[in-house]
Amino acid sequence: MYNSRRIFLKTTALAAVMAATAKAEPLFRFNIAKSVGKAKMKLTFSPYELQLKHVFTIANSSRKTTPVVLTTIEYEGYTGYGEASMPPYLGETQASVIEFLKKVDLEQFADPFALEDILTYVDGIAENNTAAKAAIDIALHDLTGKIMRQPWHRIWGLDKSKAPSTTFTIGIDTRDVVIQKTKEDAPKYNILKVKLGRDNDKEMIEAIRTVTDKPIAIDANQGWKDKHYALDMINWLKERGIVLIEQPMSKHRLDDIAWITERSPLPVFADESFQRQTDLMRIRGAFNGVNIKLMKCTGMCEARKIQTMARALGMKVMIGCMTETSCAISAASQLSPAVDFADLDGNLLISNDLYVGTTVVNGVLTLNDLPGIGIKKINET
Repeated sequence: MYNSRRIFLKTTALAAVMAATAKAEPLFRFNIAKSVGKAKMKLTFSPYELQLKHVFTIANSSRKTTPVVLTTIEYEGYTGYGEASMPPYLGETQASVIEFLKKVDLEQFADPFALEDILTYVDGIAENNTAAKAAIDIALHDLTGKIMRQPWHRIWGLDKSKAPSTTFTIGIDTRDVVIQKTKEDAPKYNILKVKLGRDNDKEMIEAIRTVTDKPIAIDANQGWKDKHYALDMINWLKERGIVLIEQPMSKHRLDDIAWITERSPLPVFADESFQRQTDLMRIRGAFNGVNIKLMKCTGMCEARKIQTMARALGMKVMIGCMTETSCAISAASQLSPAVDFADLDGNLLISNDLYVGTTVVNGVLTLNDLPGIGIKKINET
C-alpha cells in the first residue's frame, strides 16, 4: 500500500538519497587550460514558433504550433545556444519566459564555469519558470562544452554507443489517420509511443496493431479517471505488446496511482506527477520510474542529479521532451546513454527546425562529437 511505502521510504531511503545527491552535486572537476578572461557573458533571447507537421492531440488538448524562446550566451568569441519550450500545464508562455530572462544578469559572473553558482542564482530569481531556467542552463552547458571542446556526454563520462532507441509519438486521432501515421513512421523506429486517455483507446491500439507489432509505450497524460478502469486497461495493453505506462491518472491522485503500480504487470512512469529532484522522495513508491524533461526540471544540471538519485532509489529513468528544436533535444540526448528509455522525438515532429544535432539512425539516438550540446545552426558551415 502507498502508506506503507511512505513509511519505508522515510526509514530506509534517506542514506541512499544523500549519497546520490553528494555524488551528483559537482557538475565536473576539470582544470581549464584556457584562463578565464575579463569578458562578460552576454545573454540574448527571441521568440520563435514551431510548426508541427501534423495536428498533435493528447488526452486534454490539440495543437498545430508550439511557442518557444531561443537563447544565446556569448563569451570571448564562443556562443552557447539554449531553448525554452513551454509545457502548457506548467503555465509558462513566451511572454512570461521573456519577462523572466530580462531579470537575468549574467554579467555579475566572471567565470562561465561557475555553473552551480550561476544556476543557483537563476533558480532563485523567481519560483517555477522552469522552461525559462532551462533555456539558460542549456546555453551555459553548450558554451562551457565548446570552451572545453568536448561534448557533455563525454564530460559526464558516458558512452554514446549506449544511447537507446527513441520512441516516436503517435497522437490521438481517428482510426484511418492513426493507421496512415503508423504506416509512414513505424518502419523508421524500434519503439512507438502512443497517446491514450480518451474514449477510443482500444480502437487506437487495435488500429496500430493492424500495421505493426513493434513495442509500444503508452502515455495516458492523466486521462484515465478510475483506478480500476486504468488497471483493466493496463492488463489489456500488456497482452498487446505494450512495454510501459506513463502517467495513468491525475497527478493529484497519487494514492490511486500507487494502487495501480502495485498491481500493474507493466512499469508505471511519472510525468506530470514529477518535476524536480525534490519530488523524487514524494513519488517514490507510487511509480516505478520517472520521465525527466529539461523543461520541467530547469535543465541539464538538475536532470543529471535526478538521474543519479533515481538510480540510487531503485527507480527506472526515461529522458523525455516537449515539442522542441534540435537544440533542446540534443541537450537532453547528452544524458541518454545513462537512461532506460528515451522519448526524444520533439524535433522530428516539426517542419522548421533551426539546428542540426543528435540524429536518429535505425531508430537509435545517435550522438555526435561536436562540443557542448552537439549542435550547429542549419546555416552554419
